[in-house]
This record gives sequence, structure tokens and C-alpha cells, in this order.
Amino acid sequence: MGKPTGFMEYARDDRRYAPAGDRVVHYDEFVIPLTESKLREQGARCMDCGIPFCHQGCPVNNIIPDWNDLVYRGDWQAAIEVLHSTNNFPEFTGRICPAPCETSCTLNIDDHPVTIKTIECAIVDRAWDEGWIKPQVPARRTGKRVAVVGSGPAGLACAQQLARAGHQVAIFEKADRIGGLLRYGIPDFKLNKKLIDRRMAQMRTEGVEFHTNAHVGVDIPVSQLRADYDALVLAGGAEQPRDLPVPGRELAGIHFAMEFLKRNSQRVQGSYVPDEAFISAQGRHVLVIGGGDTGSDCIGTSNRHGAASVTQVEILDRPPEKEDKGLTWPNWPNRMRTSSSQEEGCTRMWNFATKGFVGDEQGRVKAVKYCLVRWDKDAEGRWRMEEVPGSEGELKADLVFLAMGFMHPVQTGMLEQLQQGAGLVLDGRGNVQGSTEGATAYQTSVDGVFCAGDMRRGQSLVVWAIREGRQCARSVDAWLMGRSDLPR
Repeated sequence: MGKPTGFMEYARDDRRYAPAGDRVVHYDEFVIPLTESKLREQGARCMDCGIPFCHQGCPVNNIIPDWNDLVYRGDWQAAIEVLHSTNNFPEFTGRICPAPCETSCTLNIDDHPVTIKTIECAIVDRAWDEGWIKPQVPARRTGKRVAVVGSGPAGLACAQQLARAGHQVAIFEKADRIGGLLRYGIPDFKLNKKLIDRRMAQMRTEGVEFHTNAHVGVDIPVSQLRADYDALVLAGGAEQPRDLPVPGRELAGIHFAMEFLKRNSQRVQGSYVPDEAFISAQGRHVLVIGGGDTGSDCIGTSNRHGAASVTQVEILDRPPEKEDKGLTWPNWPNRMRTSSSQEEGCTRMWNFATKGFVGDEQGRVKAVKYCLVRWDKDAEGRWRMEEVPGSEGELKADLVFLAMGFMHPVQTGMLEQLQQGAGLVLDGRGNVQGSTEGATAYQTSVDGVFCAGDMRRGQSLVVWAIREGRQCARSVDAWLMGRSDLPR
């Protein structure tokens, strides 16, 4: 597990970014990788800590100490084999995962965890460069057919695992290109889409079919897939955005964040988006409501458009600069974080509650009315929000993005048809109901229909989607064949 004294000999070092002034003029990735010698030093920092809490922190349970040690010793080819044993797409997670594994690292007790995410990304990038990653074509075919609806990380991981088990797998994607939110929801400057295309080429050779512009429940009745395939996997994500029903919401210039990000990504990737449908932040005073990753992506994209100003607001308290390790480690802590997009330029405000929007004579938003709030616990220990008297104000904003998260899957179309025709059951939050344990793991209430990723668990991380896709594949394989050799 690295060098026994490595964590004392080598300081933590990580990838750096190109200067903000250089990177906001393009949509290319801007991370500057570490040299091989630096990466081996970082691998050497992995301690023989007895209990590798990083395994617990990583949703796909990556065998992190093993590939840290292999990088330290220079055995990169073995490292990619260990990495791929738990993660189908480490080039995705090595770029866009928030790295809960590093939070759980024993060395994070004093804020200097092993640079796990950077090492992971370096392993897979080198493996592609060296030609070590090849299609894993099954020795035999089972004759079973599986349809996967949705081509995000859950659907892709599930499909690849099932194809490697010998099943005939078809992915159905409503958009014009494969990738789900990886393709259009995450900006190209965070994830180059050639990485998706490269995996698609691998998966095609392994036997996966890709069907785009195929909106199940709209263009294709879900009953048709159930008739044509032996099993059906629902992996469509949680795409119903949380709205903000306040006065003035109907004004022009107020958009859900994903409308903005999708249309921009389509243009960046060469798809035609007419001018009347494109949302430009050039010269605008942009307000982003919501403090998460989607809001951050709106900031980075607005800055690349040449926005006059960007303000991001959050209704919650400003997080502490440093967490109390004794109370939080090895779990993910609530603390102040600054994304690369926020570094590029924006004003951030907390305890901000939107009261309404103000429009101009043309019916376009020109300002937001707000007040400040405070959070206190009641007698039962529950947090309660209360407005601060006299804190009302008005903020200039002529372009507003609602980035307050997603509530549940879109329920019209496919899910509606399954509810009415087959009795599909949703949980209390509006997600597709399905357990992750036992013989019926990832099965829905409909025989032969399975569900994985955000459509089952709600809005979450890419690494959770990959985990659920892999585990769902094993359950589908066992349901079809009576047993499965796929890893759980």
C-alpha cells in the first residue's frame, strides 16, 4: 500500500488549473496533469492504515490502496486492471466525481489526503494512450435480449456489464447523442465528449446497440419494448427540475438551468441550435439560484459567454471554512468549497430567499426581490427558516437560471404507461420503487422491469449511478439465467 513512510516524506500535490483568464475563452478541459514522477510520489503517500476508509467513501468500492501501490511501483497496466474491476468509466469519475474517497482517507484527518482522484484519472488516461483498454467480447451469447432506457452513466454501466455477460443489449436514448447528462448537462470544459465516444466504440464492439432520438413512452410505446425484449432496465435519470413558484416566474429570461446548459453544449458539440432557441448570457447580469454543481456549471458557461456579471445565491447558511474532523470524518462534511467556475468570477450570497421577480415593459425579467433568512432549531431539534426583518432588497438580474436540483424522474410518458398498464409503483418521493438488496435487487414492482441510477434513488452523483448500473446488471443477469458471475 504505497511506501510505509511515504506520507511523511512527500507532501500532497494535485493537478492544477490553467489561469482563469486563459480558460474562459474556450470550452476545452483546462486541468494540468501531474508528471509521472509526481504521480508515483502521490501513490507512495497511501498509508498501510489497516482499515482503508476510502473503500467506504467510494460508492463503487474502488480498491484504492492496491492501485495506489501499483502506481508507486510503476506497474500501470496492472493498475488499470484493478481500477476497471470496480469501475467501468474511471475517466468520467476521475474528472467529475467530487471524490468522497479523499474525504474518507485517513490522511484527511489533517487535511492532506492522498490525491486519489488524480491518480485514478492518470491511470485510465495512460491506459487509453498505451492501448491497454480493449473491448471485452463475450466468448458466447446467451440469446437473451435486454433493453436499457437512458444512456447516462447508470444505463451505460448496466449495458456494458450485460453485454459482457453475453446478452444482446440495446440502449434507447431520447436525445440525438448518447451520454445523458454526461453529454449535454456537464459542460465540455469539465468533460471532453470524445471520452464518451471512445467508450461507445468499445461497447459497440462488445455488442451494445445504440438507438438515439428514441423517446420511450413518446416515440416508442414501453409495451413494445416489453414485448420485444426479455428484460427492461429503466435508467432515465431524475430530470424533473425543482421550480420556484413566486410572483413574476412567468417573465421572459427565467430558465431552468438545464435548458441553458443543454443548448450551449449542443452548439459547442456542433449541433444546430437556432438563434431564437439559444440562451446567451453575453452582456447580461446573470443570477444563478442554487449553490450546487449545476449552478456552478451555469457560472462557468455564463463567463464564457461574456456575462456582464454573475451572482450565485443560496438559501442556506454559508458553510464553515473548516469542518470538525472529530464529528465528521470519515463522512462527507458540510464545509465551504469553491469550484473552478466560481474561481473564474462570481459573487456568492447565502441566506438569500427569492420573493419575486420584477419585469420591464417588454415582459422580460430585470430584477429579483429578495429577503435574508436565518436558520434555527426548534424544540424538537428540527431546522426552521425565518425571515430577517428589514432585510428586503432588490438585485439587478436580466437572466435567471433556476438550479435548485431535481425532484424525481419525469413521470409522463414511459412511467405513466407502466403505471397504467403494468402497475408500476413509485416511492414517496416520486422515484421508481426498488430495493438494492436480496434476490429482488433493483427489480421494480413489474416483472422483468428493473431500475437503476437517479430514476430509482433520486438526484445523486455519477459514481452512484455507475455503482447502481453495475449492480442492476448482475440482478438482471441472475433473473435471466438463474445465476450470475458478474461482480456486485
